[in-house]
Amino acid sequence: MKLAVFLLASAAIFVPITSASGISKITRTGRYLYSADGNRFYVKGALSLLAQIILIMSPIFVIHDNLADGAACSRDLPNLQKLGVNVIRAYYANSSLSHDACMSVLSGAGIYAIIDLSLPLNGSIDSSQPVWSTNLLDQYLRTIDAFSKYDNVLAFNLGNEVLSEPSPNLTSAAPFLKAAARDIKAYLTSISSSALVGYVSLDGITGFRDAVADYLSCDPSSRNSGSTSIDLFGLNNYEWCGNSANTTYDALNTEFEDYNVVAYFSEFGSEACNPGVRVWTETGTLFSAPMTNVWSGGVAYNYFPQPIDFNDAVGTTQFGLVTVASDDAVTTNVDFDNLAAQYAKVSLVNSPSQGSVAASRFGVCPSNNAQFVASTTLPPTPNDIACTCLASKLSCVFTPSTSLNLVSLTKNLTDEVCSQLPQVGGNCTDIRTNGTTGLYGIVGISPTHLACTMNSPTRATLRGNAKINATATGSTSAALSTCIPSPSAVFTPSAPPGGVLVPTSSSSTMHGTASPSQTSSVPQPGPSKSHIAAIIGGCVGGLVLAAGLVLFIVWYRKRQRQNLQGEQDMSSVIPVNAETVYPFVVPGG
Repeated sequence: MKLAVFLLASAAIFVPITSASGISKITRTGRYLYSADGNRFYVKGALSLLAQIILIMSPIFVIHDNLADGAACSRDLPNLQKLGVNVIRAYYANSSLSHDACMSVLSGAGIYAIIDLSLPLNGSIDSSQPVWSTNLLDQYLRTIDAFSKYDNVLAFNLGNEVLSEPSPNLTSAAPFLKAAARDIKAYLTSISSSALVGYVSLDGITGFRDAVADYLSCDPSSRNSGSTSIDLFGLNNYEWCGNSANTTYDALNTEFEDYNVVAYFSEFGSEACNPGVRVWTETGTLFSAPMTNVWSGGVAYNYFPQPIDFNDAVGTTQFGLVTVASDDAVTTNVDFDNLAAQYAKVSLVNSPSQGSVAASRFGVCPSNNAQFVASTTLPPTPNDIACTCLASKLSCVFTPSTSLNLVSLTKNLTDEVCSQLPQVGGNCTDIRTNGTTGLYGIVGISPTHLACTMNSPTRATLRGNAKINATATGSTSAALSTCIPSPSAVFTPSAPPGGVLVPTSSSSTMHGTASPSQTSSVPQPGPSKSHIAAIIGGCVGGLVLAAGLVLFIVWYRKRQRQNLQGEQDMSSVIPVNAETVYPFVVPGG
């Protein structure tokens, strides 16, 4: 995966903005894209073009968000025009920053944006511990609301290479992606947005990549409904090396020849197999028949250079088309010149005509195989109202004393609770989710948040990470019944709590601290700590309260047996990996 350069792009006021040029609206008909005049539209793009790593020195790094910098956008626009691109893809978007100036500059130049909705660490569907939860849904909707005023947003991506290994253990995240597609599409329709919903996939062996593509565009109900399907399938493909043969893509083309929605190369331009200089001869093949019968273009990787290793203090880079000097001067390189020359040769094929293209058919989902296993039963729509209700009724709320290790902390708290429950005949079934079997607990578990892990009548906090809600009344089961009467409900989500965020800072530079193997996201404004417990993390811990009570009994019995050895701190039963640092948490959604 070439995911190492971050684009934190966003805006904040929900008012339509139209460029003076009146950029054409792009829509999907069947498996192709068309502009408002009926001409076929191809993605001819550059990736993460306005992202720049200013400093890389483990464990500190600084990310400069150029899409929040109108001057930087104006600086880079001439180069984008020399390349002849019509689309840029942005890896990340920070919905609390304004990008009016940059999006207007791009729109005026006829350049569209594909915006990834996920954020690093806590802000994306995790293949190892997948969840589709209120914190993720709210984050995605805030980004959509921030960008929906712009006329040049082509699509929103639900994730980038989430299904990253051909392994049944990791493809179990697929139902969560499909649920996200369902809810995001419903929301976009409710706000009259024409933006498409996409996913970016890792390239892989046959049996994996085609299963991923087919699953994300199938209909689990077998009613030919596209309500849970993506519109745009992106493939990160680097199989073309230097001056490869024109037949390089033949097998791939055959594999996708009957695909039912738009497919494009979300990344291309291998450097590993032709070190030093990329010749980009694949563009001639990608933008001509028979590839154009199946694919709708691609996005060249990458405008700014990518660090080879975030731990490399020297800052050795690769894949860039330009370099940026300390005085902000931009210099293009041979890769840039070669890509510009190849893009200039492209003569777009204006067929088939829009009127001749049949609507997409959404067939049955693919059968599970050795590389791909996923249920066709999808998680329900995350419900902010239900989670807020639950937060007010639980006796114990999770109030982490720090966000630096919140993911690790909550995971360990949850694991400890669930490991103790069998001792008293309990289990954590109602807080677990399983995308392989299609079983989703009434209160979904999140790897990054925990509603409440322990409740003790003698200790109101767990190392400062939990407290008693003195106003809570009634039992946990009563709270669940009242707040979540329909655990499997599917509905059109509404705008997240707090509405559209207004930019609080004009700064385009973000600072972060990370462990050697981690990168960082930017915090979003959200509810107070007292509501983090249930508003985020998939309404996480309604039943963990009950688990916490049971664990308290277990702990209390243990402590009775250990009285002669001195008082034991309740917090000592919770192992916390202090070496794992998660600096930027998305509080409250």
